[in-house]
Amino acid sequence: MHGVVFCFFPTALVVLTSLAGYTLAPAPLHMGTLLWATSGTALCSAAANTINQWIEVPYDSQMARTRSRVLVRQLISSHHAALFGLTTASVGTLLLWHMVNPLTATLGLANILLYAVVYTPLKRVSIVNTWVGSLVGAMPPLMGWSACTGTLEPGAMILAAILYAWQFAHFNALSWSLRADYSRAGYRMMAVTDPALCKRVALRYSMAMVPICALAPVFGVTTWWF
Repeated sequence: MHGVVFCFFPTALVVLTSLAGYTLAPAPLHMGTLLWATSGTALCSAAANTINQWIEVPYDSQMARTRSRVLVRQLISSHHAALFGLTTASVGTLLLWHMVNPLTATLGLANILLYAVVYTPLKRVSIVNTWVGSLVGAMPPLMGWSACTGTLEPGAMILAAILYAWQFAHFNALSWSLRADYSRAGYRMMAVTDPALCKRVALRYSMAMVPICALAPVFGVTTWWF
């Protein structure tokens, strides 16, 4: 039952984008390392999502999109959810450290902390939360790349930048349709506090993806046909 505490699809996307970072990195593919990196990344993502939901139960209950979550419905106790989150965070980080490399483990732990300790409370304080949340979403390809090569190179930064820019168009559109819910729960989202800015930021980062993607063949991440 604990497996349903975290959001499955966001975790699957995190794993998928970390796989992209691994496979596009300029180093040989080692299936064992890939499997360990995938498992550790999935555990770190599950931990961050679980801790986020554990913190936000009072606010999730006020939103139509989140009021059916298992913690809101009390299908799992708060104690067990917290234990699951801390366990997956610890196991995921240790697995990445010992079976992959310290850099990937550090990125995984940093992302858990950035999401659960910084982004989650910031959502009720400032619209800066969207920029912080985009950093969280940009981390998985860096983890995949570092798992493969043990380093971070310009190609890894390009993949992260693509995801970083994409998230503004994605989330601003999502939050726009849910702005009444976000307002009711007290979240400080651009769609609620400054709708015009929400539109401009989405457009700005959508346009930024063109030059960012154009850098991919320059640094050998893709061919020029891309």
